[in-house]
Amino acid sequence: MTLLTPQADVPSSPDIENGDMKQEPRPDMSRAGELTRLLFEGDDRERTHGMWRDLIAKDTFRHRPGLDSAERAALSYEWLRLVNDTAGGAERLANDPELLAGLHEWAAIVDGGGGLCTVASIHYNLFLGSLLDHGGAERRDLSDFTTLRRTGTFLCTELDHGNDASALETTAELDPATGGFVLNTPHSGAQKFMPNTSMTGGPKSAVVAARLIVEGRDEGVFLFLTPLSDERGLLPGVRVRRLPLRSGAPVDHCLTAFDRVPLPREALLESDHGRLDADGRLHSSLGNRRKRFLQSIGRVTMGKLCMSSAAVGATRAALAIAVRYGGHRRVSGPRAGERIPVNAHRSHHGRLLKGLATAYAMTFLHRSVLSRWAAHHADRDAGVRAETERLIAVAKSWITWRARDITIECRERCGAQGLFAANGLSDFPQYTEGTITAEGDNLVIWVKAAAEMLFEYQPPRQAPEHPGGVERLTDLRHLRRLLARAESTWQDRARTALRRGPSGDPVERWNGASSAALEMVSVHARLQAADAFLGAAAGAASSEARELLEQLCLLFLLQQIGEHTGDLLADGHLSAEQVRALPQLLDDVLRGLAPHMTDLVDAFDLPAAYLDGIPLTGSGGVSLADFTTVAD
Repeated sequence: MTLLTPQADVPSSPDIENGDMKQEPRPDMSRAGELTRLLFEGDDRERTHGMWRDLIAKDTFRHRPGLDSAERAALSYEWLRLVNDTAGGAERLANDPELLAGLHEWAAIVDGGGGLCTVASIHYNLFLGSLLDHGGAERRDLSDFTTLRRTGTFLCTELDHGNDASALETTAELDPATGGFVLNTPHSGAQKFMPNTSMTGGPKSAVVAARLIVEGRDEGVFLFLTPLSDERGLLPGVRVRRLPLRSGAPVDHCLTAFDRVPLPREALLESDHGRLDADGRLHSSLGNRRKRFLQSIGRVTMGKLCMSSAAVGATRAALAIAVRYGGHRRVSGPRAGERIPVNAHRSHHGRLLKGLATAYAMTFLHRSVLSRWAAHHADRDAGVRAETERLIAVAKSWITWRARDITIECRERCGAQGLFAANGLSDFPQYTEGTITAEGDNLVIWVKAAAEMLFEYQPPRQAPEHPGGVERLTDLRHLRRLLARAESTWQDRARTALRRGPSGDPVERWNGASSAALEMVSVHARLQAADAFLGAAAGAASSEARELLEQLCLLFLLQQIGEHTGDLLADGHLSAEQVRALPQLLDDVLRGLAPHMTDLVDAFDLPAAYLDGIPLTGSGGVSLADFTTVAD
């Protein structure tokens, strides 16, 4: 591969002359346009992204100074109604994985968008999606929910049960006298934790995860449709207390409990995984309670994709703001009186370019797993579905962790100005913290994936090959093979540790293997991202876009290989000469990519109205002073 070789070590094509930068030429829109096509699903771009991009360009989504937490939470529900008016049908949105993910990708970037993403994900995916996925949905009147006369929420996690939600303690006991159920919170630790159940946003109903009790028998956890409030307030037996303000997503999080609330027979959401007959006998296609629970909350997998979508959207927006700011923010140059863009410095643009390479990898990985889910989420082959669900979980963790790292870096690169909400950056790291925990804590779902992959996954073994010379480190396929070797190394290491562990102490046995197993999952995630990146580059229609993507992919792969040079050198897959050459090669790639930062962020296709409303971008004639108030 030929490295891009700019004429000078500056971040964009304009020259610096007498302390002033010449007017920047318009970006190569043919190249940026092709990158946009590849980032946003090609011919399907307008269907899955167009309406949401147009929606967040509206003035109502611009920063509103001076709102308190309650007003910001209420605004999330106002925006939810705009989403509902735009979607072309709430059921359509809930049933279309790509359209639903696209909503999160664009909603996450606006000021307060974390709140909108949260209430939209709960209403359309967890609530309405759960109703639609269970049997008998066609017999339910969903019009209150599809028109947002009632907002839906989802109550699963409890104070005492988060990642072990299958052990939750809320009960729904079959009442033989009425044929319905009695919903009850047995103690304070069984209160539902964090759902948006207050009166903010209007009347609400919930899908509540509760333990089905029939004649004293625990039949496992099922979902129950439960009205919480009406226009007059909370319904009898429903107790709601607001939680303290959570940063990053303005939502009315609450603790919720039930005091023997009666529910009708049709409140139980039934399907093949569990149906009650007229005599109160449960019939299920699944053999144990845990499997029935996981089937009941199957929408959590789509929720993971929504969290990944929001994270990639926020990451790209943060990078676009930071790159634009670095292009017009001037600092002292090496000569007296000279002023140069801060992006001219490798110490500045190098970090942003590494973030850009990772953001492209995150986006392409997300597209890959989303497409796979759209094709296989209804697959009856349990093995195919389980493998897809594991990949979605692995990708969600890697994507949201990287989103936090990159959004923090972007905020830092913009200095103190990045701390102000009006500049569009300060909420991103806090919001991505929420995506790390939502729909399954990242570390926990990686531990689950690691255990499965130790026994059920065998990476393809690579044929032995000579390391070759330094030039091989610019061969993308060769770097991909090196990363695959690292994955195999960590899997072998974890399996060896597991075999050596004490047979009578399963916890300690796993403890000895878990560190290596988690590193295996980490490398696996990056390998999947590399494959998606390479596939996107190969699909470029123009040679200019393909070369730029290949250089960006090279930067991504070199960063990943750098963490494993010790093992690769010890096993003979890298030479000492190659290891020594890596830092300079990485710097050369950064130098070649620096002039193309504008093209790389222009490809994110952010609406001009969005960028113009953010002072840091320097594009809309607004400044931070426009958001100030007179001091007392």
